[in-house]
Amino acid sequence: MTVLKSIWAHAQGRYALIVLSAWVLIAFVSLLWTPHSLWATDGYHVWAAPSADHWLGTDGTGADVFSWLMAGSRTNLLIVVLTIGVSAVIGLLLIAAMVSSAAMLSGVTVVAVDALISIPTVLIALILAVPMGASIAVIVIACGLGYGLNLARVARPQALLAARSDYAEAARAAGVSPLRVLLSHIVPNALPTMSVQLSLSAGTAVLAESGLTYLGIGVPSGVPSWGHSLATSVKFINVYPLTVLWPGLIVTCVVVALNLFGDALREAADPVANPLLRQARLRQARLRRAESSQMQSKQSQPEPMQPKQVRP
Repeated sequence: MTVLKSIWAHAQGRYALIVLSAWVLIAFVSLLWTPHSLWATDGYHVWAAPSADHWLGTDGTGADVFSWLMAGSRTNLLIVVLTIGVSAVIGLLLIAAMVSSAAMLSGVTVVAVDALISIPTVLIALILAVPMGASIAVIVIACGLGYGLNLARVARPQALLAARSDYAEAARAAGVSPLRVLLSHIVPNALPTMSVQLSLSAGTAVLAESGLTYLGIGVPSGVPSWGHSLATSVKFINVYPLTVLWPGLIVTCVVVALNLFGDALREAADPVANPLLRQARLRQARLRRAESSQMQSKQSQPEPMQPKQVRP
């Protein structure tokens, strides 16, 4: 809650939270209701201008643009969530290998990441599209792999400092497992950097969906998405510019919101830059010290002696 309050305190953070909350809300509402059916077409009102019946007009088949954009919001949200999950898992695995105490494993992983990160995401998607065809899985795997490599490279310096710190070495000497050291000591220190990088990757995933769908290797035909709306209407931008304006405006607003959310999250999750978070952590530390002192005082108190029972 302290981090959210800090994000809301800035105008950029408020804009990001409002836009992202509206996106999630519309995505869930579209599961239950849209103004018109996605497959309802009206041949007499093709490329119609915005009106009371069609709020954002119609496309080349007479379908309602607003309904398709509503339904496309859940597809893009699904792609972003899956991409962030895949990239986070790949990034954590690579970070664990890059900060490993085994010199050979860490060295090979660093070289491999530096070599693979140069491969463009579009090229990975083209290679995957050969056996898989146009599908959401192509976008998720290609973007998740590319963003996971970038996440590992960006978060490696902080993770390496945490892995070589005294408390991490003390935990290893105490017999703590490498997985617990990673989750308890390394990941929390690299979490602010990872959170910002993942939020930036989410915005890039929205753009990647639009670009890959336009190339024909992204979201398949018939599945609503913002990239699909752009790809089907960009051919008529000179004649009917509004059909391109609406999905392009939505993609721009969402990408900007995700980038601003990442910047606000970086400042809010940093105790040095966020006084509210620093005060909250100090209060937690005081409470922990008070609890530990109470436990020590209870343990140091002698147990009361029970009177011996005299048998008659």
